[in-house]
Amino acid sequence: MPATTATTATTATATTNTNATNGATGTNTINTTVGSPIGNLTLVADDGTLTGVYFPHHWYRPPLATFGRRSETGFGEAKRQLAEYFAGRREHFDLPIDARGDEFQRRVWDLICQIPYGQTVSYGDLARKLGSQVMAKDVGAAVGRNPLCVIVPCHRVVGKDGRLTGYAGGLVRKRFLLDLEKPAAPRPATKPATARPATKPAAPRPVKLP
Repeated sequence: MPATTATTATTATATTNTNATNGATGTNTINTTVGSPIGNLTLVADDGTLTGVYFPHHWYRPPLATFGRRSETGFGEAKRQLAEYFAGRREHFDLPIDARGDEFQRRVWDLICQIPYGQTVSYGDLARKLGSQVMAKDVGAAVGRNPLCVIVPCHRVVGKDGRLTGYAGGLVRKRFLLDLEKPAAPRPATKPATARPATKPAAPRPVKLP
């Protein structure tokens, strides 16, 4: 079943290919690298559909041989939207994506796409939505296999009581992304008649990575 355009917005779910599995490679698979404040991101696409966004030293990254040929074209819109996101000017992505995994993984990733910008949920919260037989550790395993980091915002999934736990790109990157999405703190009004609305703070500085 071909993937279709999906909006990974606050209430939308990612469209996934129910016949695909991680590591599947089409004849038109291409990849490129784009810089970001959290390091270079490897983007992978198949027939114009984004199938992967990976960090350096990414957990569970598929073999490089599955990324197809290198291409400097075909990623213009993804690069533009990522740049806007990191600049604090975009709160959701509107891209054709295909998050490839098994049925349970896709259910978890679909729920992740529903987490609003600037908010977090726990692994336990997601487990409860998936049914009484699902455990938080099962959700954690699926989150760690998310092939579309940032686009499918698995950084918004945290541990119990809001603790930061494992992240495919490392906890430094996870903290950066959560800080990027924090709402502006309201400013105290000096004069009620001239109080100004809060503005979004400048994007965090690029993280220092080992």
